[in-house]
Amino acid sequence: MKAVLIPGDGIGREIAQSVRTISDVLDTGIQWQEFEAGAEYAAANGELIAPGTLDAIEDCGWALKGPTATPIGKGFRSINVQLRQRFHTYANLRPVRTLPGVATRFDQVDLVIVRENTEDLYKGIEYMLDEDTANGVKLITRAACERISRFAFDYARANGRKKVTCVHKANIMKLTDGLFLSTFREVAKDYPDIAADDCIIDALCMKLVQRPEQFDTLVAPNLYGDIISDLCAGLVGGLGFAPSANIGDKTRIYEAVHGSAPDIAGQNKANPSAILMAFAMMLNDLGMADKAARLNGAILELLTEGKTLTADVGGTATTTEFTAALADKLR
Repeated sequence: MKAVLIPGDGIGREIAQSVRTISDVLDTGIQWQEFEAGAEYAAANGELIAPGTLDAIEDCGWALKGPTATPIGKGFRSINVQLRQRFHTYANLRPVRTLPGVATRFDQVDLVIVRENTEDLYKGIEYMLDEDTANGVKLITRAACERISRFAFDYARANGRKKVTCVHKANIMKLTDGLFLSTFREVAKDYPDIAADDCIIDALCMKLVQRPEQFDTLVAPNLYGDIISDLCAGLVGGLGFAPSANIGDKTRIYEAVHGSAPDIAGQNKANPSAILMAFAMMLNDLGMADKAARLNGAILELLTEGKTLTADVGGTATTTEFTAALADKLR
């Protein structure tokens, strides 16, 4: 089968090579179609995404991307926003859990964040009322609320999770967040086997940094989901271990959510774990659950042993050495 690979900016090319190596070791049979995108490509070519990229994603329905930067200033729209809107990837899925060998303040974190991916303040409807006043529109529709709520409950049921918590600020934004909450409650009635509750966003943030183990699956509008996704990644060691999937009816785009790390780009120092964990999510959805489990298991083994770790988690291994050690585990 074919899949699109977008290395992206900075360390992207190094961690993308890790994916190619591990894909071959696992004998996935994936034929990677590689395309350029990001700020570096834009600087040389005047556009963020190489011609043919979107058509290739449309054709095969599967893509894996590294970190992409957006040039500061007017004229360029985020690649992630473009991809989500073009392919209607309405659900952003971010699993986070405590990992062995990664120092954190918590040892029982096992969360999934389901973020509505297409509307809210990120719809990009903003304008100047006058030269001193900017306005942004918080767009929430019942259809999108129902779709993401149902996705969260379906995911929970399929993955043996016990509770879904709706994140909102309906006490203040009674119409927009109120619609999100009321729709969630209606959908919850169709899933009597899954516990359902809700939590106001500011209270949720406090509770997450006190006792994250009290939560299971969180479903949130776009802006809140973006914020708590990174917060929850911080609970388990940072964005270096934060895979993500953007899921639509016809297209799935997986990514490492960390930045392009230009300060270490080209130095063979990057930790490829996040993009490899995203690749494992992709393999699972492709029906290769056994290969996904082997990959995740091998990453956990390396972290537990602590002998071949990259600098971000206290080791001295290069990207290439980490990938080679992982390949040895898989063989």
